[in-house]
Amino acid sequence: MMLPAFETERLSIRPRTMSDFDACLAMDRDPEVIKHIAVPWGDSASHERFLRDRIQVNFGDGLGYWSIFNKTDSKQFLGWVLLIPYDGIGPKVEIGWRLNRLAWGKGYATEAALPFVRHSFDKIGLPEIVADINPGNLASVRVAEKIGMRFVGDIRHDGALLKSYCFTRADYKERG
Repeated sequence: MMLPAFETERLSIRPRTMSDFDACLAMDRDPEVIKHIAVPWGDSASHERFLRDRIQVNFGDGLGYWSIFNKTDSKQFLGWVLLIPYDGIGPKVEIGWRLNRLAWGKGYATEAALPFVRHSFDKIGLPEIVADINPGNLASVRVAEKIGMRFVGDIRHDGALLKSYCFTRADYKERG
């Protein structure tokens, strides 16, 4: 299955490609953007290798990374949304988002994530989607709640305390 593109009122969201590499790298190098993220790279070479791998890997039918652009300026990279196997291996599927600082506080993360909730349940038929969020990342916590995820508990992951969120197919159907 080819990855679909999505359009919202203000955003154009398309599968991430190597043409997005530099913009993704620049976003990841902003210390404010990654402040609440345990990054899996220690130097620029491993960061670039990690990013190349994430762009090129096939995560499975309907899963992957998508780049977010402003509809009125198709060259303005705002960030990305992901729907991938949890930790890159599964079996659960996680939803996530990362936005450039210029895109913060405008509702873009929620607007970009909502099509992926529908895609998860209506197109792929997933039983649930999950997200683990640093408790200090209040903006991401709000996005998770706005898209319908519910808090299921605190967990430790790779030594970090995280808030775990889940959205099940049953929750989705109930919301109609």
